Amino acid sequence: MSAMGFQYVVLRCVPRVDREEFVNVGVVLYCQQADFIDARCHVDRDRLRSLAPDLDLDAVESALATVEAVCRGDRTAGAAGRTPLGTRFGFLSAPRSTVVQPGPIHGGLTTDPAAQLDHLLDRLVR
Repeated sequence: MSAMGFQYVVLRCVPRVDREEFVNVGVVLYCQQADFIDARCHVDRDRLRSLAPDLDLDAVESALATVEAVCRGDRTAGAAGRTPLGTRFGFLSAPRSTVVQPGPIHGGLTTDPAAQLDHLLDRLVR
């Protein structure tokens, strides 16, 4: 199989936007050629508590579950989950000023988007 181009964003938990501190909590990867979009998330509760003791960690995990639902196209994701994959990636990678924010879009080449996503989660989040 030949290498395919992909794009990804790292999801960040930014408890206080004014302090500009964050902890990486997930990755969304989109590969148009493979008709693939998915997210992998990992919340290190202890790290986040040390940064923001009053942070609602359940709300963070709920926001990440919504990202995963959009990727899967679940009914719970609403209209965003029913759009084409590229549109979903655009929605998930758009800047926002909430507690969970996407970082900049990066790209690369892969022969296996799912394995690449796991690799990025291990390298950038865990």
